[in-house]
Amino acid sequence: MDREQIKQILPHREPMLLVDEVELVEGEAHGKCHIRGDEFFLQGHFPGNPVVPGVIQCEMMAQSACALLLDEARGKTPLFTGLDKVKFRGQVKPGDTLETRCQLVRQRGMFYFAKGEGRVNGKLVVSAEFSFALVDGE
Repeated sequence: MDREQIKQILPHREPMLLVDEVELVEGEAHGKCHIRGDEFFLQGHFPGNPVVPGVIQCEMMAQSACALLLDEARGKTPLFTGLDKVKFRGQVKPGDTLETRCQLVRQRGMFYFAKGEGRVNGKLVVSAEFSFALVDGE
């Protein structure tokens, strides 16, 4: 899926649409986020040494994971309900491509539980377990 196809699933729009591509592979969402260097979250984080904030990396994983809910997510708003076991093991900088892999672990009603990881050049930089709810859009 490219950005336009992702917009058919997610309600996010620029500048908060953070995932550039998503591919569904054997029950996993494989996402790519290309860091150009001009993103809003790099302004001031940090001057002369821009680093993608960890919370943004978690959002990139979650947006990728929503692609697993093709039909369920349409017309809904995905809201984080929890982050657990988050670990940051490296930095994501301009010029990098954060490649995410996410999978759904379980569902309870409108709540979905997932786990994911992000890598740059094959090196693990972030991992987390997270949950979100799909609520009716308004």
